[in-house]
Amino acid sequence: MGQLSDVEWERLVVSPDEVLEKIEPGMSIFLGTGLAEPRTLVKHLMASEANNLQDLELIQLVSFGDAISLKERHSDKYRLKTFFSGWAARKAITGGHADLIPCRFAQIPSLIQSGQIHVDAAFVQITPPDVAGDCSLGIAVDVARHAMERASLVVGEVNPQMPLTYGDTFLPVSDFDLLVRSTEESIYIPRWPVAEVFDKVAENVAAVIEDGSCIAFSNGPLFEALSRHLVRKRYLGVHSPFFTDALMDLVKSGAVTNRFKAIFRGKSLASYAIGTSELMAWLDRNPLIEFQEIDKVFNPRQIGRNPRFVAVIPARKVDLSGQIALHFGTTNVAGGPGVVMDFVNGAELSAGGLTVFALPSRNRQGERNIRLSVEGFPNQFTLRESVDMVVTEYGVAILKGRTVRERAQALIDIAHPDDRLQLLERAKKENILYQDQIFLAESGHLYPAEIDAKHTFKGGVEVRFRGIRPSDEEEMRRFFYRFSDESIYYRYFARIKVMPHAFMQEYVNIDPSRVISIVGLIGEPGQGRIVAEARFTKDQHSPYADVAFVVDDRYQGIGIATYLYKMLIRLAKERCVKGFTAKVLASNRTMMRVFEKGGLPVKAKLAYGTYELTIPFYD
Repeated sequence: MGQLSDVEWERLVVSPDEVLEKIEPGMSIFLGTGLAEPRTLVKHLMASEANNLQDLELIQLVSFGDAISLKERHSDKYRLKTFFSGWAARKAITGGHADLIPCRFAQIPSLIQSGQIHVDAAFVQITPPDVAGDCSLGIAVDVARHAMERASLVVGEVNPQMPLTYGDTFLPVSDFDLLVRSTEESIYIPRWPVAEVFDKVAENVAAVIEDGSCIAFSNGPLFEALSRHLVRKRYLGVHSPFFTDALMDLVKSGAVTNRFKAIFRGKSLASYAIGTSELMAWLDRNPLIEFQEIDKVFNPRQIGRNPRFVAVIPARKVDLSGQIALHFGTTNVAGGPGVVMDFVNGAELSAGGLTVFALPSRNRQGERNIRLSVEGFPNQFTLRESVDMVVTEYGVAILKGRTVRERAQALIDIAHPDDRLQLLERAKKENILYQDQIFLAESGHLYPAEIDAKHTFKGGVEVRFRGIRPSDEEEMRRFFYRFSDESIYYRYFARIKVMPHAFMQEYVNIDPSRVISIVGLIGEPGQGRIVAEARFTKDQHSPYADVAFVVDDRYQGIGIATYLYKMLIRLAKERCVKGFTAKVLASNRTMMRVFEKGGLPVKAKLAYGTYELTIPFYD
C-alpha cells in the first residue's frame, strides 16, 4: 500500500455507530480474544437499541471482557459462542446464555477456513498503523487472520495502548474496511497472590523440570509460584499458549534462552498475553517474544518437535487411578480437556517430554483433592494413560508405566497425611490395594521431607536422594532381585532368594520417629530407578541407632555408600542420636572402608566372623 500519513489512514476511521449500521440481523461476528477484545465496539454493541442488531452470533475464542459481562449476557440481541469454558464464561454456559464449542484449539483455524464456523464480520483490536501502513495484532493472534479472510466486513479498533508485538502479527491497514478509535481502557489482569501451599506445590513441580526443558505457562497461583522456582534452571525454552507476568520474570532472570528448541529457536512462543500493564509495556517491541497463530502454538506436532517439553497443568481433583477433574469457572484459565489435550499430546510426542498435573492436597475448604473417584466432577480429563505425574505439596507421584495398584499407593503417599488412612481403607475395600496393606499413621506427618539432595559421583553418575515411601515397594522389590548372592548375604546375613509383598511392605512402611531410610535414584525425574538404600533404626534401650546400607552392584565403588553414611550421620545427630552400631561380615571389606572414611572413630569387636561396630558421634 506504500507509506501512509496519519491523515491517509484516518480516512478509514468512523464512529462505532457507523460500524454497527452495517450489521444485519443474524450475522456472525468474530471478536478479538481475551485482553485484546475490541471493547469500544463491544460496549457500543451492548448499548445500542438499533433495530438491525438482532439475533446476532458473537464468536470469541477466549472471553475475559465485556462480551461475557454478567449484566449484559441476558440480552436478546446476541448469543455468544466460545471455545473456552473457563473464567466468567462458565457461568454463562451453565446458565444457558452462551454456547460452548468443544474443540481442540489446534483445529479451530480449519473450522473457520472451511466455513463450518461461519464468520460475516470481524472486529479486532490493533496498534496504530506505522508509516508503512502496517499495524500489529498485539497480544492476541490466535485465528484473527483466518476470521478476517472469511468476513465480508473487517473492522479494526485502533488502540494506542496495545503493545506492538513481533511474529505473525503484522498486517496492512488496507486489510480493513473500517477503523474505529478505542475510547476504553485496556483490560489488565492483576498478578495472583501465592499461598504457601501453592509455593510448595510449585517447588515440587520445578524439581522434575530439567535444564534444557521447554515449558508452557498459564495464569494462576501455581504458575506465579513456579517461575520463582525455575530461575536457577538453565537453557529453558518457552512454547506457551499464554505469556504472563510470571513468564516475563523468568525470561528476565536469564533462565530462558530457547537455545534447544526445534522451532522458533531463540524466541519465546505464545498466542496470547494475559497480565498487568507492566507486562504489556515489556512486550512492546520486544524481539525475544514471538506471537504466532494457534495452529502453530497449539499444534501437538509442532509442540512435540521441542525436546523435553513439559506440560504443567493445574488440576482440581485426582482419583486413585490418575483420572483428573480440571478447574472450571473463574479459577480456570488453562481451559477444558480439549485445550489441555493439545499440550498433553505435544508432551507425548516430545523426546523426554512429561505431563505433570499439579494441585494442593486439599482445597481452601479443607476438602481432600485426592479421592477414590472423581465421578460427578465437571471438566474431566479422562485419559489417565497420558498422566505421567501428579504433584502436591507432599511430593511427586510417578504414574507412568505403573499399575492401578501402584498408582493408588503413590497418590496416597502425596495426599494430605490426615486423608491417607481413609483413602487406603477405601482402596482396600474396592480391591485396588492388597487386603493386608499396612499403614502407619505417623509416617505421613513425620516423613523427612528435608531429605532432598542430588550428587554427581565418579564417572558422572548423578543420583537423587529422598526418604523412602510406602509406594517404593515395587521398585525396592526390583532392586532386591538385581542383587548378587554376595550382596544379599552381606546385607541380610542370610541367603534370601525371594522378597514377597508381606516382607517388603513392612520394610518400606517405616515409623520415621524410629527409622530413617534414604533411597538413591538414578535417571530423569519420572523415570527414576532405586540403586541404593541406607537406614538407621533407633535402639529403644540406648541412645544409639543401628545402621545398614545396600548399593546396586553396578554402582558400587563410586562413593554412593560413603555419601549416604555421612548423610545418615547428619540426620541422626539432628535427632539426638549419640552414635551408630552396625554388624559387618569380616569378609565385607568394602563396607568396612565406608565406615573408615566416615570421619568418626570406629570401635570393632570380632565375634564368629562378624564385626560388631560401635561408632560414637562424640568423645
